[in-house]
Amino acid sequence: MLFPGPKLNTLFASRWKALLWAAGVLLTAYCTVPSRQESEEEAASAPSSGTTKPATSPWAPDPAPTKPGP
Repeated sequence: MLFPGPKLNTLFASRWKALLWAAGVLLTAYCTVPSRQESEEEAASAPSSGTTKPATSPWAPDPAPTKPGP
């Protein structure tokens, strides 16, 4: 199998390496998951579902520019 990082049998051969690996996993989870307060604030500030325009494809061609009349 292809996993990034050190091989697991060498990582867990040392107790300290295993603790550092576990701390890295916990730190990654702590830094990436938003707090409940941030999630609630974000949901409260979002407009209601009926007031937004429909999503468009980011790969759709831009509409042709309109030329101003003389």
